Order: sequence, then structure tokens, then C-alpha cells
Amino acid sequence: MSRIGKAIITIPAGVTITENNGVVTVKGAKGELSQELTAGITVEQKDGELNVNRPSDTKQHKALHGLYRALINNMIVGVNTGFEKKLELVGVGYRASHAGQKLELALGFSHGIVLELPSEVKVDTLTEKGKNPIITLTSHDNQLLGMVAAKIRSFRKPEPYKGKGVRFVGEIVRRKAGKSA
Repeated sequence: MSRIGKAIITIPAGVTITENNGVVTVKGAKGELSQELTAGITVEQKDGELNVNRPSDTKQHKALHGLYRALINNMIVGVNTGFEKKLELVGVGYRASHAGQKLELALGFSHGIVLELPSEVKVDTLTEKGKNPIITLTSHDNQLLGMVAAKIRSFRKPEPYKGKGVRFVGEIVRRKAGKSA
């Protein structure tokens, strides 16, 4: 991970980064994010570039060096451009609709599933005739977005025989052969 940690992060225009007592705060057009740094990892900013430094070459410091560099880079990209994940509902009768921050899913259970989304995550549902419903999630926080998408996917994971379930757009599901006669 140390190769990732050594990479220099370029700070785009309109993004400000401040460090105070081991907490890095990134502000941009889409919002504000903060991350606490541990194990002596430090951040150095000069000439529109950000450098993440580690105190020693131990295995833990190398791993945390790369981790914090990746987290800070994701924060910068998030407040500047944002992140998006698309989920596809594959199955007969599977539906999705949203009202504000509530996502309603019909995934073949006896009752529908209603999920209250965090305020940082924006949701949009698209249902076209003859195509699978698509849920689009957008946010400036990549970690939160991934957790919400994983939660939605966990309601009905794609099964290997018919491929039905909630999957990411473009995800390939390995199919198995059914019973042989």
C-alpha cells in the first residue's frame, strides 16, 4: 500500500483542506467531509498539492499510509464532482419507487421494503417498459454511498440459477446449470 500512499494528491480549484489536531477537513462545492488520522500519519499541503507522510516503515504504518491517502483522495473527489452508483432489479415483478428520502422496493416478498436513506444520499428511480428498474444513488461521501448500496443489494442478492436479484449495473453474475434430467 505504500506506493499508493506516496502518490501526490492534486487539489482542484474550489476545494479547501484544513488539518487540526489529526482531523483532516475537506470543503468543496458539493459539501464538507472530515477524517480523523491515527498512528502518527501527517498531511503536508503546499503549492496546490497534498502529501501524506508516515512516521516509520513498519507494516502497519505502510498500510495506514495508503489507506488514509485513498480516503483523503476520495473525499476531495467527492466534494468536487461526487460519486454515483446504479443498481438494477432483475426479476419478474421487482419494482422500485421513491418519495423524498424513502425508497420503496418490491422484491418478491409478501410485504414491500421501505428504506429510509440518509440525507447525504440522493436517490432516483427509473422504470421503463420492457427493461429492468434502475436505482441511481448519488452522494459526495463514497463510504456512505457504498454502505447504502450494499444494504439495498443485501435485501435480495443475485442468485446463480436464474440471475434474479438486486445487482450493480454491469455486474456479471456467474450462472450455474440447473438439475440434469
